[in-house]
Amino acid sequence: MFLALGINCNETKAARAMVHFATKPLHFTSLHSTPPSLFPIPFSIHLQLGAPIAMLSSSCAVADLVLKNALIFTSDDSLPFADSMAILDGRILRLGTYSAVQDLVGSGTKELNLGGKVVVPGFIDAHGHLIYQGLQMKQVNLHGVNHKHEFVTRIAEAAKNTKKGNWVLGGGWNNDLWGGDLPMASWIDDVTPSNPVLLSRIDGHMSLANNVTLKLAGISNLTEDPEGGTIVKTTGGDPTGLLIDSARKLVLPFIPKVSVEERREALLRASNLALARGVTTIVDFGRYYPGESVELSWEDFSDVYQWADSSGKMMIRVCLFFPMETWSSLHDLIHKMGQVLSPWIYLGGVKGFADGSLGSHTALFHEPYVDEPDNCGMQITEREKLFNLTMESDKSKLQVAIHAIGDKANDMVLDIYESVISTNGPRDRRFRVEHAQHLAPGAPQRFEFGQILIRKKIEVFSLSWTREGERRQPRPRTPSG
Repeated sequence: MFLALGINCNETKAARAMVHFATKPLHFTSLHSTPPSLFPIPFSIHLQLGAPIAMLSSSCAVADLVLKNALIFTSDDSLPFADSMAILDGRILRLGTYSAVQDLVGSGTKELNLGGKVVVPGFIDAHGHLIYQGLQMKQVNLHGVNHKHEFVTRIAEAAKNTKKGNWVLGGGWNNDLWGGDLPMASWIDDVTPSNPVLLSRIDGHMSLANNVTLKLAGISNLTEDPEGGTIVKTTGGDPTGLLIDSARKLVLPFIPKVSVEERREALLRASNLALARGVTTIVDFGRYYPGESVELSWEDFSDVYQWADSSGKMMIRVCLFFPMETWSSLHDLIHKMGQVLSPWIYLGGVKGFADGSLGSHTALFHEPYVDEPDNCGMQITEREKLFNLTMESDKSKLQVAIHAIGDKANDMVLDIYESVISTNGPRDRRFRVEHAQHLAPGAPQRFEFGQILIRKKIEVFSLSWTREGERRQPRPRTPSG
């Protein structure tokens, strides 16, 4: 897909794209910042490597859409920019000057004069959770809240509009925006006396529950932390309401299961949002977080993605990753159906977790957090288990992605990857490290092009540095480098 910057969303309804995936696609950086004004025009181009774009045309074809008077970025060295583009049935026929495409204009051709606007290929988001995002769009939105009062007010308003006994769900809160204090159940108990509440932090690794929820789940001062999770407690031992990583599984069984229809609507909602931001392909890691059921991704695959694909409702291309614990199911599916299920769905690989997140103080470091001197973070998956799952997944020729943020977690993942590569031998595997946010000295040199890849997000530039300490921060470069 290409994007036209500044085009009104109502000006064109071109045919949907039909794009074939490369053998190992989608290893690009994802930017989550304020988006430009973009509208995706869904057409695509199929090139053999090095084929000149301007030569790909049919002498007898008539375009159904022509873009003209534009600055079209092609990514092709033989023709870096073009003025006009002719499209038929969602495929690019020809690029060049208007005179070069004019013979493809017929009586039924729609022509759009872009007035010099820029047209670029669609963006690829290399790490997303599409259905999860779509569900959150209908829940309490706490993104951008920068004051405790606003935090409480939004939750109170949601509870007021929710039937007694029903859940108040949502998230996106970031305590860094209001000074760093972590919220507690006591903040919201008075405004949610009749509704259970669960609200996830922006990183997805910590959630706030109110006391109604804690009582419903039987969480008390006697409840022990589950493996890979933490029930945050006061110095007196009482739960504060914060549940970290797999501790959320103590609450999740009490939340009504999201219906198939709700999940399908969530996919369409999130897809429309992605297109409005210029994103035309997403690597989707599903509704898989520590504490969540590993079956959710598979339910969404069968109930939502296959439905959308067969009914012609897919709007963006997806590369799907599944929980690493289910590697054998993915291997069997690929053996049966191949990796490219359609022009819209590609079966990518499996994902695991080494640690938590920086904002939740669960990213795993060699040294403790400066504001929690007894805490070095949390290892989500035991090392031997993570190694064995990686080994078996790689033997089955599956691509592996492991979430690692802290320097100790990244060192562990690199050790595992290097050992698996040594044992299973060379191939085009492209191991991924999701985030690779904080690396110990010497770690960057261990990433190998084509073997171990960093999947980085721009979030590192907006997160609070005080948790890491000055020695973990990037230092200004000297004039000599």
